[in-house]
Amino acid sequence: MSSGAARVDAEARRLAAWQRITLATLLIGYTGYYVCRSNLSVGGSSIGAEFGLDKAALGNISAWGLVFYSFGKIFAGMACDFVGGRRVFLFGMAASTACTVLFALGPSLLPAVPVATLFVLLWSLNRLVQSPGWGALVKVSARWFPLQSHGKVMGILCLSYLFGDVVARAFLGGLLQAGFGWRGMFYVAAGTLAMISAASFVLLRASPRSIGAEEPAESPENLFAASQAEDHPGGVVALLLPFFTSPAFWMICAMSIGLTLIRESMLFWLPTYLEEVTGMRPGDAGSWSAIFPLFGGVSALVAGHLTDRWVGSRGRVMFPALALLVVPLALLAYVPQQSTPWMPLTCFSATAFLLLGPYTFLTGVLALDFGGKRGSSTAAGLVDGAGYFGAVVSTRYAGSVAESYGWDAVFQGAAIIAALTSLAALAYWMLDAAQRRRRARRPPVATTPAMAETAAPVG
Repeated sequence: MSSGAARVDAEARRLAAWQRITLATLLIGYTGYYVCRSNLSVGGSSIGAEFGLDKAALGNISAWGLVFYSFGKIFAGMACDFVGGRRVFLFGMAASTACTVLFALGPSLLPAVPVATLFVLLWSLNRLVQSPGWGALVKVSARWFPLQSHGKVMGILCLSYLFGDVVARAFLGGLLQAGFGWRGMFYVAAGTLAMISAASFVLLRASPRSIGAEEPAESPENLFAASQAEDHPGGVVALLLPFFTSPAFWMICAMSIGLTLIRESMLFWLPTYLEEVTGMRPGDAGSWSAIFPLFGGVSALVAGHLTDRWVGSRGRVMFPALALLVVPLALLAYVPQQSTPWMPLTCFSATAFLLLGPYTFLTGVLALDFGGKRGSSTAAGLVDGAGYFGAVVSTRYAGSVAESYGWDAVFQGAAIIAALTSLAALAYWMLDAAQRRRRARRPPVATTPAMAETAAPVG
């Protein structure tokens, strides 16, 4: 091997090593976000007992946090495309660490403020500063990973929230069982995120340029491909207009509303359903509810691998899965009361597998496809913001429907929503295919060597 070839090979290995470091840092970093997000749910009963807060008051704290989180997703996502992914990712971790400590200290520091009001304010602030975390992760990924591995990379990174919540809850619950109390649990959660933040500060780089390497080429079909701006969008209007004028992007937002509504309903109400319908004890129902993120994680990895093989047709993976999703949801509507667990558990497993693969595409690989390097964080924020509108609807109404009309009505409604969402997926697929055919008829555009260069795939 010539010295030039050896040097190129060494640089490729070095870049691949840094890509693996970046992937691991983002995965662990966003999992760390959940340590300071799941703590309210885990410590809620202890907080309520100490301050006399009932379920409605605790739910109000969580609901207001969700509202601020939804708005933060949109506006902080746009800011991230101007400021940069690494800075925002690190800021979110550091700010959430401070907010978690402040939440634990709040009643002592501000005793004159009604505790329910104080907790609403402090928890809303925590969710607000966490809101740009995922968009920042997507922004960094757009700089580091080549197009042909986007599906696999985002499938792995989505495990940070599919499994991250489970890991965080197990860790925090163990602290409570060890006698730390809710304040001690909050302090340990803050310390854990602070350590992850410090490690991320050292290991996370904004771009391969920071190590003297070229960035990989982005998707040539992204909405900013014709822009001459290299790093940042030209302004807010220039950033938003391509999304608002793209019918295919509106279909992605519609899918996000439907799939988030179903996902949040399943995650929140699955333990209650298993207790009431199958007669499981609360502890067993809580443990068995972990099948949903488990099968969802498998789905994310499988779907990511498939869509990398068919990188031009994400819809080819999404539409069949969402069309089939109607089946297990419809079957759940006909599970009899006091049923044996195997049938509902099988249906929930199938639901998770068919739902969460396409769901992870929306704010992951499709955000990269639509936003490229200039608008990926905004794409993720807009789609996530639309999805959390669905989450607010699901948490507000699913329980009321179950209470008034029974679980069969809940799943009948979910099956209808899945059917409508699959139509949005079909529309996206058709719009995307038509757009690609139009591009294929255009004369080829000359590329520079840097544009044609692709970085080494991860792994």
